[in-house]
Amino acid sequence: MFSTVLPYLLSGVSVGGQYALIAIGYTMVYGILRLINFAHGDVFMVAGILMVYISASGVPLYISIPLVLALTAAIGFAIERVAYKPLRSAPRMSIMISAIGVSYTLQNLVLYITGGLNQFYPSIPFISDTVTIGGASTRMVTIVTPILTLVLVVALVMLINHTKIGMAMRAVSKDFETSRLMGIKINSVISVTFVIGSFLAGVGSILYFTNYSTVIQTSGSMPGLKAFVAAVFGGIGSVPGAVVGAFIIGICENLLKGLDTILIKAGIITKTFGFTTFSDAFTFALLIIILIVKPTGLFGEKQIDKV
Repeated sequence: MFSTVLPYLLSGVSVGGQYALIAIGYTMVYGILRLINFAHGDVFMVAGILMVYISASGVPLYISIPLVLALTAAIGFAIERVAYKPLRSAPRMSIMISAIGVSYTLQNLVLYITGGLNQFYPSIPFISDTVTIGGASTRMVTIVTPILTLVLVVALVMLINHTKIGMAMRAVSKDFETSRLMGIKINSVISVTFVIGSFLAGVGSILYFTNYSTVIQTSGSMPGLKAFVAAVFGGIGSVPGAVVGAFIIGICENLLKGLDTILIKAGIITKTFGFTTFSDAFTFALLIIILIVKPTGLFGEKQIDKV
């Protein structure tokens, strides 16, 4: 029984780590700007396209990987400066519409460049290798993802709690206007937030597309939405909450994909019921349930609006 469940469990942990790296970007931006950056999933997709084209141009992987991460961070910075900064004092709805506009702009730009054809992600040595764990065959990326995710999350938490820029980020997230009056450079703090979020999305794209080896203009839509659900599930604005939510969603989603096989091998059912069809629907059903039962999420703090 365990040998049947193990491959799906390993895959769930791996995918959960990748969702976590995207979800952190959502939760950090929301924590400071109270903005859902709908373009974040497309930044993740653009990172995948950049890797395809840079590696295809003959650039060695030890150069292309850092270059892709740097360019992805730069794209996040540029998006914030061009699409969000001019709307800082505008109604929140205007910023949300701008975010949706950026999302479709990135998708259409990639569609124009690629012609809508599948782009094949390069094989990355070591993390693309096949390993056997407990009798289950998987890729090394499955082991690397949760470890790397936790290392990056710990580093991010240390940065937020023990550095000057981290202190500024916490201050801005608590009270935007008071932070400005206290001399904190709001624009710099917001830019750093977007750069960090985009960088982590770039790391997530390398891990994700190692498993799902084709990239198209819509490749960031579903992972982005699921990462957003993870951020809400864990308590949007909370980095640890986003990570926990992402791992829970990743594991549950992959167990649901293998539920038919698990139940048949356990002798509980004799034919398939197509549970894998509902793997995506499960994520959004979970979002509805958590919003009804605990709107602030697992680790979210209750907000009190002063009148």
